[in-house]
Amino acid sequence: MSWVSAVVLGIVQGLTEFLPVSSSAHQRVVAALAGWDDPGAAFTAVTQLGTEAAVLIYFRRDIARIVVAWVRSLTDRSRRSDPDARLGWYVILGTIPIAVLGLLLQDQIETAFRDLRVVAATLIGFGIVLGIADRVGADERPLTRLTTGHAIGYGFAQALALIPGVSRSGGTITAGLLLGYRREAAARYSFLLAIPAVLASGLLEVRKIGSGEDHADWGPTLLATGIAFVIGYAAIAWFLKYITTHRFTGFVIYRIGLGVVILALVGTGTLAP
Repeated sequence: MSWVSAVVLGIVQGLTEFLPVSSSAHQRVVAALAGWDDPGAAFTAVTQLGTEAAVLIYFRRDIARIVVAWVRSLTDRSRRSDPDARLGWYVILGTIPIAVLGLLLQDQIETAFRDLRVVAATLIGFGIVLGIADRVGADERPLTRLTTGHAIGYGFAQALALIPGVSRSGGTITAGLLLGYRREAAARYSFLLAIPAVLASGLLEVRKIGSGEDHADWGPTLLATGIAFVIGYAAIAWFLKYITTHRFTGFVIYRIGLGVVILALVGTGTLAP
């Protein structure tokens, strides 16, 4: 991997991680369009540590409050009704599906799921689902009303993002909208739910960087990760502000359009799947 490609892919990661458009799909597609090797699942997972660091800093007060409440609830049963303590348990519960499926489908994640035809199909298909959810969702339920069943539903929606093109935030936000949550509440929980999964995935994949198992070397990967952190931090603030007054229509149109273009390019032989 060159330094130029690292800069470009770091920018792509930072811009797209928190938008419902799939950062892993964009890394795959941008690399293909530029004629570069597929950066690989390991590079994607490690650069996501940069954007996840942005989440940890941006939501540091919320995270600290949740962690403290959760720890106290371990020894004090009366604190288990605390909304922050419950949210801590729900994040753990919602992480189980992606942890299990991620281990079971590891080979497919690194190979078949990265086929551009699969990426295009998921961009289009889940873009349509997001559009429907945005229209039919009640947009009224706050995060304090999160339930065990809904936490599990969010978790399975997040697990769908193991396929590039689905989008971690897109899948979980779509689930939240269908369950009646406000757009900002669905997005906020999506970001919090991603923390354990992204950190675990990045730390598991980090051993492959520079080992010959992937196309990425340490220097370019660290540069891309740092760029993703800086841009991702700004992207969080913009996205949360944007969705308080806007629907997801623009993202839906973009997803479908990008998917159609990818299929056309693969169909004409311009891009190899």
